[in-house]
Parts: sequence; C-alpha cells; structure tokens
Amino acid sequence: MHKFRARLTLIFIALIGSSVLLAGLFMAQMLKESHIEALKANMQRELKIILVTLDWNKGGSDEEQIRYYTEQANRLRQSADARITYIRADGKVLGDSDHAAADMENHSERKEIVEARTNGTVGSDSRFSATVGRNTLYVAVPIKDNNQIKGYVRLAMSLEEVEASIKKLWFGLLIGLLVVFVLAVLISFRVAYSITKPIEMITKVAHQITNLNYKARVHGRKKDEVGQLGHAINRMADSLQLQMNRIIEDESRLKSVLENMISGVMMIDREGKIVLLNRSAEDILGFSSQELLGKKFDEAKQQFDFTQLIQECFDVHEHIRDEMIFYYPSERILEINLSPMSLGDEEWVGVLIVLHDITAVRRLERMRSEFVANVSHELKTPIAAVKGFAETLLAGALNDKETAKSFLQIIFDESERLNRLIGDILELSKIESKRIPMQFSPIYMQTFVGNCLNVMNSEAAKKSIELEMLVDENLYIEADEDRLRQIMINLLSNGINYTPEGGKVKVKVESFLRAGDGPENERIRLTISDTGIGIPKKDLPRIFERFYRVDKARSRVSGGTGLGLSIVKHLVELHKGSIRVDSEVGMGSKFIIELPIIH
Repeated sequence: MHKFRARLTLIFIALIGSSVLLAGLFMAQMLKESHIEALKANMQRELKIILVTLDWNKGGSDEEQIRYYTEQANRLRQSADARITYIRADGKVLGDSDHAAADMENHSERKEIVEARTNGTVGSDSRFSATVGRNTLYVAVPIKDNNQIKGYVRLAMSLEEVEASIKKLWFGLLIGLLVVFVLAVLISFRVAYSITKPIEMITKVAHQITNLNYKARVHGRKKDEVGQLGHAINRMADSLQLQMNRIIEDESRLKSVLENMISGVMMIDREGKIVLLNRSAEDILGFSSQELLGKKFDEAKQQFDFTQLIQECFDVHEHIRDEMIFYYPSERILEINLSPMSLGDEEWVGVLIVLHDITAVRRLERMRSEFVANVSHELKTPIAAVKGFAETLLAGALNDKETAKSFLQIIFDESERLNRLIGDILELSKIESKRIPMQFSPIYMQTFVGNCLNVMNSEAAKKSIELEMLVDENLYIEADEDRLRQIMINLLSNGINYTPEGGKVKVKVESFLRAGDGPENERIRLTISDTGIGIPKKDLPRIFERFYRVDKARSRVSGGTGLGLSIVKHLVELHKGSIRVDSEVGMGSKFIIELPIIH
C-alpha cells in the first residue's frame, strides 16, 4: 500500500506542477503580448504626429533627398527615442536615424511595409534586426497624397524592456512553483492516503466476487494492493470465460450472417415491437433501424397491406407466404415469408419475417413472355402470307403465268423476311447471352467509315440520297471490326430507309475527353445523322426495345425485323460504350455513339 500511495503522491505533484507551469507560460505570453500591443499603440500615435510635421514633397536628386530626410530622422530621433526610417513608395530608403540610408537594401518586401501598403493604414512586425543587432518592433504608416501612397514612415523600438519584464516574471514564477511543490507534497500524501484506504476494503469485497457475487468490477494486475484486486477479478473471470466466449462467438456469427444476407430479415416480439432489422431490410423498407427498432409494427409507417399480413400471422400463429408490390422507397415486388416463433415449450415469442426482392425475376418473366408473344406474332405474318399464296397457286393460279410469277415472288420475299427475322433473333440471343467472341484490333476510322459508305452507296443511289463523311485524321480505335461494321451498316440502312428521296445521311467521327477524364481515357464520338422523317419524342425512350416500331406499316414495307436497333445497342455495350438518339419529327434523326479508344 505504501508503494501505491507514493506513486499517487508523485502523480498529484506532477499534475499541480504542470498546471502551475502552464499557467506561468500563459501569463508570460499574455504579458509579452500586452507590452507589445501597448508599445505599438504609442508608436502609432508618435507616427501620426510625425506625419503632421512631415514635408514629403521635397524635390532634388536622390542624394539630396537622402541628405534631407536623414537630417529629419536624426532630428526626430532624440524626441521620439526610437529609430526613424523614411521609405519611398518603391521601397528605397531615403533616411534613417541609426544607419546610412544609401547602404540599406530595398524595404518594399518588409512585412510591416507590405501590411501598411495592403490595408492602407498601418503595418507592424517583430523580428531580429541585423542592422542594430537586437530584437526590434517595427511600425510603419503610409504617406498619402489624394489617396495615393507616396511613401512610408517607420518607427523601430527595441524589445529589451519587454524581455526584461518577462525574465522578472519567470523568476517570481519559479519561486512560487517551489512553494507550491512543498504544499503539493503534503496535500498529495493526505489525498493518496484517503484513496488507498478504501481500496483495502474493496480487496476484501473482491474475494466475495469469486464466490459468484458479480457486483464489483476492478482492473489491475500488478503485485501491489491493486494487483490483489485484479487477481481476484481474474479468478472470477476464469469461471465465466468459456460461456462468454461461446455467447460472443455465436452472436458474432449471427450478426455477420444477418448483415450479409441479400434477403431482408425482420423480427417482431410477442408485444408487436420490432426488435431486429438487418441492412437489407432497411434498404427494402426504406427506413433505418434507428427509425423502426422499438416501435410497434402497426405504428412504423409501413404499407397497410404489409401491416395487415403481420397482424394475420399474429392471429393465426401459422406460416404465411405472399407476394406484394411495395411503392416506397421505389416500386418493387416482394416475396414475404412470415413464420411464427416459439420456444421449446410452445411459448409464443413473436414473428420472423423474411423479405425477398423478386422484381427482377418477375420482370424477366414478363420480358420472356412478351418476347415469345412478339416472336410468335412476327413469325405468323410471313408464314400466313406464304401459306395463303401457296394455297392460291395450288387452287389453279399456276395456269396464269403472270399471276403465278407474282405470287412466287411474294412467297420468296416473305421467306427472305422470315429468314432475316430468325437470323436476327438468333443473333440477338447470342449477343444478350454474351456468347459471341469479341476480336479487338486497331481500326483506322477514315478508311473504315469510307468502306461502310461504299457498301451503302447503291442503296442510297436508288433514292438519290447523298452520303457524307467527316472523320478526324489519324484517328484509330481498338474494336471488333465486324461488329463495329454491323453497327454502322444497321444505322446507315435505317437512315437511308427513313429519309425521303434527295435527302442526306452524314457520318461524323471525332475524338473527345469526358469531364474528369485524363488523356489516357480519350474516347471517340460517332454520329450518324439523316434528314429523314424523324422520331416522335414519345417513342424515343423505347426506340431500342426489341420489336418496337415507330411506324409499323412502313417498317414492314421496308422489310425491317424490329430487332436492328436492339442489336446495335447490345453491340455498343459490348464495346463498353453508350448510344443515344436525338430526333425531331420532320427534321431527321441523329444517333450518337461514344466508345473508348482503347479497351
């Protein structure tokens, strides 16, 4: 106990000594700053008096001005009891009471001059003066004529008096500190004794904790009296270690599982209060655990149907499964499983709710159903035409050669359309499943675009449509040439098909940098524009959907399958790019593709 008491005494002494020392440092600093501020104020008043008596319009050469202002400085030196310096606006020293002005360097960058020039009133600085060899306080004021600074007058005073005052303060502080230390030893010993005495009593209580009395807690493993208490606590901890480790381990596993589950988990106790909510449940329900935990489920601002489902599980005490559309925080379809919970003796303890977001699954099922319906509809039209005209031919139309030839041509055209449709469906299926291999290689864009336009020249010539290209020189891109050509041909073909005779289809390729990207992330912008019929704004969001047609009658006449733009969109995405469309009815359309130059 004596060792502990001695240590505690030393701690008190150290604390008191440190406090007094810090207080002394603070007082010394405050006194120094107070002295300096008072000195600054006096110097400012003296400078204002000097400004009143100063004639700054003295003419003559630099030597004459230096001689004149040096005499003025020397004359004022005795009355001001401070070093006086006259400085021209450009920083040249014209006169100084303590040093030859001609030998002094330019003062335009001295801190007090810069500050006086900046604020237009006064500037000051404290530093060691190499000229006079001591710490000095400088105060400067500008000389103005019609609000224009013509020069500066500066006073400089030694800080020796301030430093002497600080030394006296330190001497008194040390004497006071010694006295405080003596008192601290006496007081600390008394305080330490009052603290250690109860510890002896606590040690006796700690032995009772080893007999399953868990009300006291003490930390410490040293060999003194506090160490005895720590040893007693350790003996108590040993008896609980195994059970506590198991509890913590199980709790950690459960928490890890819950926090990393994709499904939302929610638990409600027998009183209807929400007692558990994992991160996924927070995201699904749109509320944080802080907002829901501890609240009753019917007061937690949840959807009415969901609340009714929970109440039903409370009433029937049976498992319930249902699907429900949630509108907050976003519209989603959820599969809800509610399971009643009970202990081994059938005691009812609450409800466990598991939430699965099946929005994507239902959307996929709907898309699959729509796709099958669209494919069936698209296939039915050419098959019906082939069947109808074949039946007509079999019924006797073969005898009329002209009619038979016309019908056979229609059958051939519909067969070709059917073949294109099946080919596009298979192509789109492969692209969407990412089963097609991409062969990336450098492509010179000027040659590539020129070749694509040559392929479409004959089709454009039939309608007297002008094909134009504008491609930056020396522009290369790393891409799958066949797939990039497929993108270009699809878009050029669309442009030609939907542009009236005598119109124009233009291809423009240029490089650019997105905001925030460096030169290594340079991209190209490929724009295919036409002067065609355009696309209504209401149709623009759906233009890349499978089988979506703006003008269904015209699309069928042109032989389109309705899959071209969907294929283009998927191929652009396989190149890690993006595509968008701008259009105005009657003014034409513009398809804009942005692709990275290097993959």
